[in-house]
Amino acid sequence: TLEKFQRTRGVLRLMAAVIHELWERDDRGLMIMPASVPVDAGPVGAELTRYLDEGWTPVIAADVDGENALPLQLDRENPSFGRYSATRRVARTIYVGSAPTLNQTNKGIDDGTIKLGCVQPGESPATFGDALRRLANRATYLVEDKGQYWYALGETIGRTAAGRAQSRFLEEHADEEIVRRLRTTRERGDFAGVHWAPRGPGDVPDEQEARLVVLGPEFPHASGTAETAARAAVARFLLERSGGPRSNRNMLVFVAPDAARLEELREAARFHLAWKSVWDERAELNLDELSRRQAETQRDHFDEAVNQRIGETFVWLLTPRQDAGSSEVTWEQTRVTGSEPIPVRVSRKLAAEEGLITEYSGARLRMDLDRIPLWKDDHIGVKELFSYYAQYPYLSRLRDGQVLAAAIENGVSSLNWEQDTFAYADAWDEETKRYRGLVTGGHAKVLVDEASVIVKPDAARRQLEETAEPGPGPAPPPGPAQGPEAIPPVPPAAEKLVRRFYGTTSLDPQRMSRDADQIATEVVKHLVALVDANVEIKIEISADVPSGVGDDVVRTVTENAKTLKFEQHGFEEE
Repeated sequence: TLEKFQRTRGVLRLMAAVIHELWERDDRGLMIMPASVPVDAGPVGAELTRYLDEGWTPVIAADVDGENALPLQLDRENPSFGRYSATRRVARTIYVGSAPTLNQTNKGIDDGTIKLGCVQPGESPATFGDALRRLANRATYLVEDKGQYWYALGETIGRTAAGRAQSRFLEEHADEEIVRRLRTTRERGDFAGVHWAPRGPGDVPDEQEARLVVLGPEFPHASGTAETAARAAVARFLLERSGGPRSNRNMLVFVAPDAARLEELREAARFHLAWKSVWDERAELNLDELSRRQAETQRDHFDEAVNQRIGETFVWLLTPRQDAGSSEVTWEQTRVTGSEPIPVRVSRKLAAEEGLITEYSGARLRMDLDRIPLWKDDHIGVKELFSYYAQYPYLSRLRDGQVLAAAIENGVSSLNWEQDTFAYADAWDEETKRYRGLVTGGHAKVLVDEASVIVKPDAARRQLEETAEPGPGPAPPPGPAQGPEAIPPVPPAAEKLVRRFYGTTSLDPQRMSRDADQIATEVVKHLVALVDANVEIKIEISADVPSGVGDDVVRTVTENAKTLKFEQHGFEEE
């Protein structure tokens, strides 16, 4: 296609150089393809550039072929590419196929043509497609527009972005972007809370509900390595909390990033930030239409790549384990992959392996009570029992107290409660040595509080027998009543009914959803379940801002309060 190229003599001279070099290299290709052309060989390179414009030597050395060229580096970094020299063959094909079109209106070649110039029988075209995308992401002189690829001479917008990715946006900037994206995830799976990239143990509350802790990029984990940053971090998180040792150690599981994939994620984040900065500064950089399209395309490409690689990187599930009677905690590591949000796929994995229990049976609970054992004489307090489940990793990890309450209700309702499960009582009266509100073989409304207890079947049976009504006795002898005149019995005082409940509490504004959900579960739920209950809930907000509230916040809050139909609201001036 080049006017200066000598069709017969030029082809003979070029192919003589190519064939000689391939013969010397013992090339085993079935045929000579564009990807086979050894552009790095001196005679071949000279034949390929003698008819082109000046300036191709640095392009070839940086992005096409040579000991220090990017394609060879990418093949060394990725074994699946290196096996076929895939990136090097892609780069050669683009150069051979597109260099003559540089000054034409329709520049470059498409990905189908590139694969046609690369793939030998028995090889997967997908491997070369992946290599093309990786090369396009990092090459200095390679241009992609509307599916066409070509090498350009001189400074390109890709070179500007690559320079910024290497010098302006460093590892700490990449980590900040990764953490920012992690914290935008709203899904919690089956966990009561998810903590994204906490700075230390003090950022994770010590509460009796299952929580997922997703470690930040500074704590990577690697399979087969005894000591990793993630291992050290999870051990500290498990032992410590804000202000002292952690009590509820069986309520935490952890996810850590994979050390091998972390660098790819960080690289994608740096390039996203670099291309985004180029796009944001398109006017200052005086970009032409082609460069603007490329900047926008690459910005969006790396935006998607970061999100995808986050899912591919944060895959190590680290779960604490402990044997009954042992103080040593061991860690079970499992790879958890998939396209779903991290908490969702971790929840599914744990549920499949019973690492996080959302439904528990009364029979399983009875087995735990007998195996450890957990009984205190003839019963055990429900709240005390759940504290054991929350503290000790040798017990099942129940999501929260409601799972235990449901398991107790299931066990109490069993017709075989004397053999397989247990009874339940509202309280144990120490003075009378009797259970109040004893329920056996029927429905019980279980509360996880200080008073309620699970009762051994034998103890429950003894109380039932003691309180059984005696049979009819002998009739009194006939005749006039003897002794002093009988005093008529005093009628019992009318029983006082508890009719009203009221309560006020303060919520943490940073964790309002959690606190409100807990109040709804542990208080409101029981009140609204009453047949004729009339439950009214009000929210009162008071905010004092010594430095003053900006006009934009005043407008936003006022409008939102109107939309939400606040009965009273407003700002005050001093």
